[in-house]
Amino acid sequence: NNLQHKLLRLPEVKSTTGLSKSSIYARISEGTFPKQIPLGTRLVVWVESDIQKWISEQISTAKG
Repeated sequence: NNLQHKLLRLPEVKSTTGLSKSSIYARISEGTFPKQIPLGTRLVVWVESDIQKWISEQISTAKG
């Protein structure tokens, strides 16, 4: 349901994942982190559910 989508800005993504800005963008470049969505010339956001899914995948991978 598209009405459920919450958008996160970079500081929220950093605090949620524990990753630095440079780590986030490096992982995006590698294709291992959800891509940001541009909302303006200087504003990007991430979909919260994409970030939560990524976290779940990291946990699953770590636990084998």
